[in-house]
Amino acid sequence: MENWKRVVIAGSMGTAAMLLLKGRRPAAVLVGGLGLAVLASEYPDQFGRIREELPSYVRTGTRFLDLAMQIGSKIGELAERRAARAFEELGEY
Repeated sequence: MENWKRVVIAGSMGTAAMLLLKGRRPAAVLVGGLGLAVLASEYPDQFGRIREELPSYVRTGTRFLDLAMQIGSKIGELAERRAARAFEELGEY
């Protein structure tokens, strides 16, 4: 990889991180996309493989989020039951 490409990639990723920390999300996405485009131009085969596997990554992420939502709702139900029992016990006194 040529030095100028390394500089563009590193600079854009650093700038994107700083913009993200400052709360300027649209600008961070734009600058990060620039660095990613330069990186993709250097390694087109690897990015092609990632693009083909992207639906699999999305499915896995969706399953993970569904599981996290189920766990969260179960914890909420248990907490609600516990609070109801505690309230009933207070009512007995």
